[in-house]
Amino acid sequence: MRILIALAAALTVAGAAPAQAAAPSALAAPDISVTNVKAHLTQFQSIANANGGNRAHGRPGYLASVNWVKSKLDAAGFTTRVHSFTYGGATGYNLIADYPGGDANNVVMLGGHLDSVPAGPGINDNGTGSASILEVALQMKATGFRPAKHVRFGWWGAEERGLIGSAAYVNSLSSAEKSKIKTYLNFDMTGSPNPGYFVYDAVKGEFPAGSLALQQRLEADFKARNIPTELIDVGNRSDHRAFMAAGIPVGGTFTGAEKIKTAAQAAKWGGTAGQAFDRCYHRSCDTTSNINDTALDRNADVIASTLWAVAA
Repeated sequence: MRILIALAAALTVAGAAPAQAAAPSALAAPDISVTNVKAHLTQFQSIANANGGNRAHGRPGYLASVNWVKSKLDAAGFTTRVHSFTYGGATGYNLIADYPGGDANNVVMLGGHLDSVPAGPGINDNGTGSASILEVALQMKATGFRPAKHVRFGWWGAEERGLIGSAAYVNSLSSAEKSKIKTYLNFDMTGSPNPGYFVYDAVKGEFPAGSLALQQRLEADFKARNIPTELIDVGNRSDHRAFMAAGIPVGGTFTGAEKIKTAAQAAKWGGTAGQAFDRCYHRSCDTTSNINDTALDRNADVIASTLWAVAA
């Protein structure tokens, strides 16, 4: 993530059941293995280690990350394509992966940025979101999930340079193609070492119509796991921005970055008050040691249960 400056029965998510109508267990969403997610993070760390210590836009570690994620999805039967763009004199890449089947006129999309800053490997920011949606995608195939809606994933390039890749992708779509995307869910930093459990605030964020139902769906899935949440106004801070600007309903989760955890938040969530949610934010120490396994696991499970509900 780069630095920039209650449930209602009538609400539905692009035709999905009301948020309060189904707990995750009733939706048969899989329990996402945090071991598998961490294995993906280890791969991202290895790629960074072999490529100058980072996975940044325009650097070899980023393209190696794209190629590795693509190989996993290709093997699982996804239809993948690499969408390229140019920024800062370098070619950047988005990876787009479509799950077979579902209503092509009713698309649910999940995404997160795959690049790091040049200073480090970017394992929490944003290996965690990238690895989590990868494992959720792989579990779609493993469990034989056949959603009524079409499901698409995006791994974005050059987020750390100004949300460039996601904007390039959305701007490349025709008006007709944009109108088919009914939901976009963004996952950027889901395993912060001193974590909070934040859900994007659809009201303060002034998100498009339909976003409130996504907020409530995510809140409900955390509540079903007895995890208290707080709403956060993420503003234009991550890759949901381009979808939001296109009028597409958006939502997402976040475990915190450079801001300081308060005493009240530590009492609610554990961890250390007076310390940043992620002390290694945008630093070389954002490695596989800079992860809270519990937060990573909980967020991956919420991603899966939300997808199973929204895309059903």
